Amino acid sequence: MIRDITLGQYYQTDSVIHRLDPRVKLAGTVLFLIDLFLIQNVWGYLIATAALATVIHLSRVPFGYIIRGLKSIMILLMITVVFNLFLTEGTVIFKVWIIQVTWEGLRTAVFMAWRLIMLIIGTSLMTFTTTPNQLTDGMEKGLRPLKYLKVPVHEVAMMMSIALRFIPILLEETDKIMKAQQARGADFESGNLFDKAKALVPLLVPLFISAFRRANDLALAMEARCYRGGEGRTKMNPLIYNRRDKAAYLLIFAFMAVDIFVGRFF
Repeated sequence: MIRDITLGQYYQTDSVIHRLDPRVKLAGTVLFLIDLFLIQNVWGYLIATAALATVIHLSRVPFGYIIRGLKSIMILLMITVVFNLFLTEGTVIFKVWIIQVTWEGLRTAVFMAWRLIMLIIGTSLMTFTTTPNQLTDGMEKGLRPLKYLKVPVHEVAMMMSIALRFIPILLEETDKIMKAQQARGADFESGNLFDKAKALVPLLVPLFISAFRRANDLALAMEARCYRGGEGRTKMNPLIYNRRDKAAYLLIFAFMAVDIFVGRFF
């Protein structure tokens, strides 16, 4: 299960999506998530799925690698489907004792599951195709207007980038601790759900100690390099829009307009 979590990991390859400006990918991801919550019919979801499949193909990230990240949310996905399927009022399809399934519940469950899957794939695809340094630069540039409100934009972008970078590191550390404890006789597989959750408690102490140690090492390394925040700092590779990025913006806005129109009014 730990190895199936792919959020925050970068997949290195050469593709048109990897070469896009990180601001384009950040804006496209946010607009895609907004679009998923605005569309209301199957045609809108089909268009969104086709657009996401096209981006996956252009990114050259293996589809199996992307799907692997969905295994970690299967429990959440099942809970969402069950609650919407059995607790939504409407036209009854069939009823057994107090359990009933309605057409409205079936429709809501399918759309919620569909939306959640595309949401996870869409956000994961951004981290697969963007390095942490690019994400930091993109977020800092995108949030620049907030500087006029005295918001420490550089520090916020740095913290978000470090948090994303720490996700695969902590997952790898958790996997190592689990294997070490299994070699000493610990059992994380047998028993019901509560027994498995209880067996994970001994992982927390060494995991927190490792996380704090890594955070301290990172702070010392930043101090040794005289890091003092974003004021006066320059970039070795400043972000500059080119034709490819402008064309991507046009395609994103065209997709949003078509999908929202079809998904709400068609």
